[in-house]
Amino acid sequence: MNKNSRAFLQAALAACVFALAASGAAAVYPEKPIRFVVPFPPGGGVDIVARSLAEKLSPRLGQPILIENKPGAGTTIGTDAAAKSAPDGYTFLVGPIGGQAIVLLLHKNLTFDIRRDFAPVTRLGQGTIALIVPASSKAKSAAELVALAKASPGKLTFASSGTGALIHLTGELFSQAAGIRMTHIPYKGTTQILPDILNGRIDMALDSLPAYLPHLKSGKLRALAVASRQRSAQFPELPTLLESGFPGVVSVTDYALYAPAGTPKEVIALVNREIGAVLQMADLRAKLAAQGTEVSGSTPEALKDELLDEIVKWAKVIRDGNIRAE
Repeated sequence: MNKNSRAFLQAALAACVFALAASGAAAVYPEKPIRFVVPFPPGGGVDIVARSLAEKLSPRLGQPILIENKPGAGTTIGTDAAAKSAPDGYTFLVGPIGGQAIVLLLHKNLTFDIRRDFAPVTRLGQGTIALIVPASSKAKSAAELVALAKASPGKLTFASSGTGALIHLTGELFSQAAGIRMTHIPYKGTTQILPDILNGRIDMALDSLPAYLPHLKSGKLRALAVASRQRSAQFPELPTLLESGFPGVVSVTDYALYAPAGTPKEVIALVNREIGAVLQMADLRAKLAAQGTEVSGSTPEALKDELLDEIVKWAKVIRDGNIRAE
């Protein structure tokens, strides 16, 4: 065997060894614990979804999944931390879809861009936003509430969990579609809204259902409609705002999984597939349904398209409402 032939065989053998090593590395993913960054405090909707998902996904992947809560600055602290993480398949962001679109639009000095710095993995599900009024309200439907608002422009009040939050912009979306003017009252969260809406000091809120459920069941509050595309499984008798005659008024508290940009496509495909299987588990679906969350997966491409659609929708609301971040 001449020198050139020997060199060629050595190079070919090295290439085969490298290929086998690479395929073996991919085959054993994951080799260590995985981290889910949640840019919200423990106990909220995103946190509950993340922990419920991790509990079921961990045995399938054969590694612990650690939840790291990094709240603050309108989700930007946790999102920034996830964006700066190594794109090796061991860090993921669990966060909203619409909420991330709003952050991108309202905060001009972000250190990250959800479109550039993250790879979509899968949608996880959504929670229902409902139009809530005190039991003392004269309005028995969304149309009646709009009629009251038109009769007294600017007099009716609507609550939100803070200026620029999803709930605030949902109220603005409804107001713009209905052609009414209401006064926005920002709070620091739903727990602060509840006493005032229960006592009738606030006229309405378009807010996520779970915190209101006990008061709706007791009759102290009344839901007039839901803001999702389909009726709620928990309250099938409630019409959607689309059905009620308000085109384009669609808003949900949605949840998705993102990976830092550059994460290997085969890892994203594997995690997407495994989460898709987990989301079909009856006990997980029942557990999250009790929290007002309907689970649903997606392809990475569908999640990317949904995020881009949300950016377009909320950009118009922000522009037409002349909304500025606090």
